[in-house]
Amino acid sequence: GLLSIIQRLKGSPEQELRIVLLGLDNAGKTTLLKRLASEEVSTIMPTQGFNIKSVHSHGFKLNVWDIGGQRSIRPYWRKYLGSTDLLIYVIDSADQKRFEETGQELAELTEEESLMGVPLLVFANKQDLVTAAPAAEIAEGLSLHTYRDREWQIQACSALSGEGVQDGMNWISSQIMNRKK
Repeated sequence: GLLSIIQRLKGSPEQELRIVLLGLDNAGKTTLLKRLASEEVSTIMPTQGFNIKSVHSHGFKLNVWDIGGQRSIRPYWRKYLGSTDLLIYVIDSADQKRFEETGQELAELTEEESLMGVPLLVFANKQDLVTAAPAAEIAEGLSLHTYRDREWQIQACSALSGEGVQDGMNWISSQIMNRKK
């Protein structure tokens, strides 16, 4: 099954990384994943369960796990965190009514033992919308500056247009290179 496929993939010479992509429902996780995989982003359905895609970037194979963000699915997030090399957390920058909820979820995630010290990239998505809060304001609201146990970055982006996505990927590759040293 899936496990044997993953084990076969691990035999490849290219270095592989496991990235978990999380965030509340409707934050744009699947759109972001499809954008990273250079796939069509015009029709996206809510994720029931999870999607896995392998994305090649800067000579690395990134196995990205996109896990649904509906309230009923979130308790299962923890089951997917083992062996995570990097956490990408996606926020809908235009949905300010849910900032507190998304902040609580992120705070709980970063307390998870399996994510201790794991670098965190926060994509402040949907920056193409006029109601979007700026990334700096979101970082302040999430108290990202208090995260001392890990490298973190917040990146303004629009998964729909692709703007800012590559900047986030460049930060990920810089994290990978720093860890190799």
